[in-house]
Amino acid sequence: MINRIFLFIALCTTILISDQSFAQDKNNPWYISIGVNAVDTYPVGEDNRPFTGGFPNEMYNAEDHWNILPSLSTLYVGRYIGSGFSLGVRGSLNKIDKLGDAPADDLAYYAIDGIFTYSFRDALFGEGGWFDPYLGLGGGYTFVGDQPSFGTANGTVGLKIWLGESINLNLSSTYKHAFEDRYVKHMQHTAGIGFAFGGTDSDGDGIFDKDDECPDTPGLAEFNGCPDSDGDGIKDSEDACPEVAGLPEFNGCPDSDGDGIADPNDECPETAGLAALNGCPDADGDGVKDSEDNCPNEAGPAENDGCPYKDQDNDGVLDKDDECPTVPGTVANNGCPEVTVAVLEEINVQVRTVLFDLDKATIRKESYETLNAVAVTMKEYPNTQFLIEGHTDSQGSDSYNMNLSKERAASVKDYLVGQGLPASRLSSEGFGETRPVATNATAAGRQKNRRVEISLID
Repeated sequence: MINRIFLFIALCTTILISDQSFAQDKNNPWYISIGVNAVDTYPVGEDNRPFTGGFPNEMYNAEDHWNILPSLSTLYVGRYIGSGFSLGVRGSLNKIDKLGDAPADDLAYYAIDGIFTYSFRDALFGEGGWFDPYLGLGGGYTFVGDQPSFGTANGTVGLKIWLGESINLNLSSTYKHAFEDRYVKHMQHTAGIGFAFGGTDSDGDGIFDKDDECPDTPGLAEFNGCPDSDGDGIKDSEDACPEVAGLPEFNGCPDSDGDGIADPNDECPETAGLAALNGCPDADGDGVKDSEDNCPNEAGPAENDGCPYKDQDNDGVLDKDDECPTVPGTVANNGCPEVTVAVLEEINVQVRTVLFDLDKATIRKESYETLNAVAVTMKEYPNTQFLIEGHTDSQGSDSYNMNLSKERAASVKDYLVGQGLPASRLSSEGFGETRPVATNATAAGRQKNRRVEISLID
């Protein structure tokens, strides 16, 4: 029997997981142990006082002195108090057939003991661990044979070897001191299997509520009982994307396109882009994201929807700034052509031939074709303003000539407006006989002075 007990102890010791944390503690406050006990009176008998030779040499002489009942004979129930201390009660039974070296007549043995213990495990090795030595003090009552029950003061040395989070192998030796010599002083050794229990784990994740930061939600030990739903190593409470695995630098959110912008902030999460465009690409680098760029492969300004401005007439003035986008012009004239001296002279050669009814401002029909050609030429210069001048010879009074010249100039202006020239670009003025170009002394000279001319308005 003894050999089987020690064989069992050796077997359990070899299967320990030494880097695991085990305990009867605040999470598993209750503890129960069942096992066997051996009663031995020899080391503390009258002839073997402690430390006189018999105690150290004979205390574990199981074959000669121990009394063992070959069945479960010990039950211990205890509760963890805190800071390594526990308080418990142990009941045991046995059959005494040896009192030291003297035989006994199978005396019945019963004992009930209270014990106050202190575990040195955490103090010596830090919190947790499988090696758990302890000391205990207490007292109890013992019944042997027909003797009256007697009280004892007890001192215990023990060792718990934790085999798992809540199971251990419990070994102890207790000296039970009877205060009267007529009662049996003795040693009691126990070996048993103990179970720690009583902790609350509401969410069933293996982490007791006292240590569980998320007691109502199953979680992981590395997160103190809190979950990591997407398994990215960031607990849900700190994960901005708890349902999708992500990266720590993005608070647990993914960056699917690898552009350094987390998907929730990326307007184009499947295509690598730029931070300035909220993660969207800009193929031509013009600052307009491709989805809004009408010319994604050709750089252009945002105000033109990402397309470059055109210069249809190739005059060096972009269409957006060109007042005459289809007609080549000059930069100085905002892209419109400028009227040259030769062009202006050509216009005047034609307009000088315009005829009016005698002493009237009415244009003769034979001059319509001439004015039509003048209108076509003037339309080629759409941002040029023209002044239509009326002139007379010296015959007649000055006031009459002045009024007639104004009316004829106005009549030409009205005709040109009728041909599609904007009135805002035309002005008319009469100068009467004040600006002759020939002598009024001859008929030929007076004919030259009776004329209409066109000049430019700056």
